[in-house]
Parts: sequence; C-alpha cells; structure tokens
Amino acid sequence: MSQASEIRGGVMELDGPVREELLNEGQTLPLVIRPVEEGIDALEWARANQEYIEARLHTHGAILFRGFPIDSTDGFHDFAAAVAGDLLEYKERSSPRHEEGDKVYTSTDFPPEHRIFLHNEHSYSTRFPLRLFFCCLLPSETGGQTPIADVRNVYNRIDPAVRDRFAAEKYMYVRNFGMGFGLPWQTTFQSDDPAAVEAYCRKNDISWEWKDDGGLRTRQVRPAISVHPRTGETVWMNHATFFHITTLAEEVREMMTSVFAEEDLPNNTYYGDGSPIDDETVEDLRAAYDAETILFDWEKGDVLLCDNMLVAHGRESFTGQRKVLVAMAQPHTHPGYEG
Repeated sequence: MSQASEIRGGVMELDGPVREELLNEGQTLPLVIRPVEEGIDALEWARANQEYIEARLHTHGAILFRGFPIDSTDGFHDFAAAVAGDLLEYKERSSPRHEEGDKVYTSTDFPPEHRIFLHNEHSYSTRFPLRLFFCCLLPSETGGQTPIADVRNVYNRIDPAVRDRFAAEKYMYVRNFGMGFGLPWQTTFQSDDPAAVEAYCRKNDISWEWKDDGGLRTRQVRPAISVHPRTGETVWMNHATFFHITTLAEEVREMMTSVFAEEDLPNNTYYGDGSPIDDETVEDLRAAYDAETILFDWEKGDVLLCDNMLVAHGRESFTGQRKVLVAMAQPHTHPGYEG
C-alpha cells in the first residue's frame, strides 16, 4: 500500500484503490476504509494488503470497511478469511446465536429490546480470538448499533488502586446452568456427555460441580488486565463488568435476585479470591466503558474488524429486522494457560 498523498477534512487520499476516513473529526475509532470506485475485487485487495490492514488495526483498534461489495454470508466468510486466515468455531458459549454459514454466526439471538453491555469476545476463556469481524446484511429500523470502546483508554480511566487489586487477584466468573435461564450446559460446551464437559473444564482450568437437580456450577479465574502480544500495550480485557449482576437492567436484576440465591445466579463475577466486587467499583468500571463508547449506524454491506484485545463491543436495543453476522479468527491463549 502506497503512502498517503493528501489529507483533507478527515479523509486520507491514498494512491491505491481505497481511501481512509474518520467518522468524526478527531475520533480515531473506527478507521473507515472505502473503495475509491466501484468494481474493486474485495478478496484480492484484502489478500494483497494484510500487512497494511494489520498496521492500521494496531493503531486504531477497529476498521470499518464500507462500500465494499459484500452482500452475503459466503461473501463475508471469504472476506474475513482473506483478511485474517482460517475462521474459528464458537466454543464455550455464553450468548444465544446460531450458525449461518461455515464458522459464521449470528452476532447474537438475544431479544432486541435489551442492550448488551460492552465486552471482549471470549475473554473468560483460556483461548480467545484476536480478530473479530461483524457484517451487516440488514440494518435495523431503529437502534441496533454495535457500540465499541478502546480498552487501552478504558484501562487508563480506571482508578489505579482498582487496577492494582484486579492485577493481583484477577477475577472469578461463576456460572450456573440448568436453572431455566441462559444457555444449558449442553449448548455451552457443545456436548451432552458430562465426562466430556469435565474433560473440557479440566483442560481449561475451570472448576465444576454437578448439583443434585442435574444442574452444573462452574468457576473460572481469569486475568482482568492483559498485555497485547503484538503492540505491547496494557489493556483492560475481561468480563468482570459484563457478567456482574448489577450490570443487568434493573427490572431483570430485581427479578433474578428475587428468584435465585446469590450462589445460584446464572452469571456473576467476583474478585479472584471469591470476595464480592463492591457496587461502587462496578459502577466506576461501567462509567469508564461508557466514557469511551463510540456509536455508528450500520449500513448494508458494512464489515467491522476489531482487534479483540484492543476494542470491546456490545449491542444497542433495536426495532425491526436486523441481520448482523460475526466471525472470529487468530486464536490466542492467555499467558499462563498454554498447557
């Protein structure tokens, strides 16, 4: 990719077949890349410019490919693979979704009236994708944006004393299956064999217990803070805020706490030693995410590429039909879990 030849009003004109834009002046997330003219071969361009895409991604955290001829599940699959290599299967599931194509999934089947808080995909797993792709094949009538936030900046907004405690203790994710809420363990672990589930848990440093009613409770301690393997930057990458009971909408939280004892909640998080995370701390963490959140309206054919360690994502509530797909690539393992 040649060097920029001119920059005017947030638009970077390149000598090649694409140009770079910013959605808003002074807002570097996401970087927008558009074809200069119709007829570009998106796959050929992507394969030939992987290093250019990678460099821009490390700087900006997310790239919005807009105006490329991507209008189908297969087209999205091929474009994502051309950019980042082989796509990954969705394992250790926490969100309802279904497969639309070969390793291409609905972004979520969660009810449209509910907002989904920001998170880094699969950060609760020992192994997670470095590359996360979204593709909009049908924008919603209202809402339905995919909010994003640079977790380098989120980290910098958090009280250093809070960061230090999470760095020392990590955080614990506790999950209960078989209570009539959330995914059943058979869906999460993609098996109906308890022995296979136990083997997965053993391999991935998850403690488990089978309950008398046939349900399953799991606990896993994971890092709250990580270092990006390619940029060396410190990032706030975890599900500690996302899965905390107080992050649920008030009416949902009240219903959950009236039905379940705390130890039986479908999802909740704690400090790594199992002690509660106080409400003030979780509220401050949510405020840090909110301060860095960026929204944009989807256009048909958009593809959003996120560095999953640099940028968190969520979903706004919406009305009407909406079809946004997701694909993952480039598996990475949390340090300390290589075995």
